[in-house]
Amino acid sequence: MRLAVLSDIHGNLVALEAVLADVETRGAPDVTWVLGDLAAFCPWPVETLDRLRMIPDVAFLQGNTDRYLVTGRRPAMPPVESPEAWREVPDRLAERDANFRWTVERLSYADYVFLRDLPTELAIDVPGYGRVVAFHANARDDETFLPPDAEGEQVADYFSGAEARLMLYGHTHRPVDRTVAGVRIVNDGSVGLPLDGDPRPAYALLDFEGDTCQVSIRRVDYDRQVLVDELARVSHPAQAWVSGILRNAST
Repeated sequence: MRLAVLSDIHGNLVALEAVLADVETRGAPDVTWVLGDLAAFCPWPVETLDRLRMIPDVAFLQGNTDRYLVTGRRPAMPPVESPEAWREVPDRLAERDANFRWTVERLSYADYVFLRDLPTELAIDVPGYGRVVAFHANARDDETFLPPDAEGEQVADYFSGAEARLMLYGHTHRPVDRTVAGVRIVNDGSVGLPLDGDPRPAYALLDFEGDTCQVSIRRVDYDRQVLVDELARVSHPAQAWVSGILRNAST
């Protein structure tokens, strides 16, 4: 059995197309899981949702930004450490709110219902291997950030209660493949906005054979200038932020 795992597409259609083309060259998976954060931040939210729903044998999770879009909730403001930083807060809040509003303005009611009704957990029992589960960020919530080098005790705590041999998650935009308390934990990285210093989209292929699972974190490339140009063309509120991520990852 082959399972393809994608996460954190964030409306980046050109990155998604590059990933799906690479998946095709590797042989069609039996199942594809998409672990949330589908539409916000990049300029093709509707087109990305349409393309994702065309994938055969696909299942989705709701990510935190998907939840923000359909509930009106927003990321919490981090603590402010200085008077200078406090003076920047209004502009930061305005940019944050404008970004989600821009995306919501383009979604149809059908898109809203789709995002609203996504589950927060996926699970499958792989014959000969055992149970595999997936979350957006962890088994507790969809927001807590667990870096790749997080202490094993902390990781085990956030994934406790989910009985599985293999656990998958996204959210951090950084690939991970480690074993904690006897459980393999894999993060496939991000399709739309990688944050591990490599600007290339990442995804995972999991090949199950009997009692074993081979995990391959795949990186593909695409013309990132297409994304930058489209952000500018549509005057996307997140243009500077997304372009900065791509620029910093490329240096």
